[in-house]
Amino acid sequence: MSVASHAPDHIRAITPYQPGKPISELAREMGIAEASIVKLASNENPLGMSARARDAVRIALADLARYPDGGAFSLKAALCARFGVKAEQLVIGNGSNDILEIASLAFLGPGRSAVYAQHAFAVYPLATQARGARGIEVPAKHFGHDLDAMAAAIAPDTRIVFIANPNNPTGTFIPGSEIEAFLAKVPQDVLVVLDEAYTEYLSAEQRYDAIAWVERFPNLLVSRTFSKAYGLAGLRVGYAIAHPEVADLMNRVRQPFNVSSVALAAAEAALADDEFLAQSAELNRRGMVQLTEAFGALGLEWIPSAGNFVTFKVGDAAGVNRALLQQGVIVRPIAGYGMPHWLRVSIGLPEENERFIAALRRALG
Repeated sequence: MSVASHAPDHIRAITPYQPGKPISELAREMGIAEASIVKLASNENPLGMSARARDAVRIALADLARYPDGGAFSLKAALCARFGVKAEQLVIGNGSNDILEIASLAFLGPGRSAVYAQHAFAVYPLATQARGARGIEVPAKHFGHDLDAMAAAIAPDTRIVFIANPNNPTGTFIPGSEIEAFLAKVPQDVLVVLDEAYTEYLSAEQRYDAIAWVERFPNLLVSRTFSKAYGLAGLRVGYAIAHPEVADLMNRVRQPFNVSSVALAAAEAALADDEFLAQSAELNRRGMVQLTEAFGALGLEWIPSAGNFVTFKVGDAAGVNRALLQQGVIVRPIAGYGMPHWLRVSIGLPEENERFIAALRRALG
């Protein structure tokens, strides 16, 4: 009997999350120079972080011998000013993944269940399983969330419903009016976690104000991140806006210093840089056109996306992915999401997109 054999069965049964392949790993595997590799696998902002955020990081480096502010006072004040919420409604996380984990820690456990959609973010079932709770996966509708079916799937023991909008990895979008109608149907003792990691990429006509709903629906938690449009993926900062009672419970189980001082400073500066955010969204819009026009020219099926990535069908996805890697182009296989014939590509700089398109054309042969 090993010590590992005594771990709970639900922990032993977890299949670890597989992140996108790092540039350094591909360089080692293929003997390719890192500078020649194009990574379009992890939905990162190709512009990097804004100059304001970079300056804030530089200043914060001088005080790294001190613990960060565990209460994230300055960042919370900035979020309150931006969104018109109160500090007691906020939870700051080590990326939005941390927010999802904290919510599951606070509200799930053995004898409880969580509802999520097929082809939705892999962390939802992982966080559910890690708490010993039961996952209820609802079949997707056109690769996205079937909200009517998800409402019907809520069981007496359900404590969380996870919704991603836009959804990762498929990019599908749910109009705000449909989410609002769904919230009106969900029992008040079931927490709805609305994961809006890609909300900054939505077009003007797609936008809705989920934060304003929190007052009407105290069982709503809005989760957002600085990892995508704000370009701080390596620093890991996310946040939740929820009813004070929900936020209080989450803050009780949150690790005391879960976000570094450097990350807190960068996030506060990034939040104020509207010009950089607009530039990132416009670059993404042009890149989306560039990629989807190429897919059309190649005769490939793709899923219309509201995020900063596109999922496309190639049949032999494993083979095409291998051929892309051999050319120094990293995209994301999504067989683990139940989509073995599809690949997901992040939108990069125009020249990175063109490099991917050329490599894909060769890979398709």
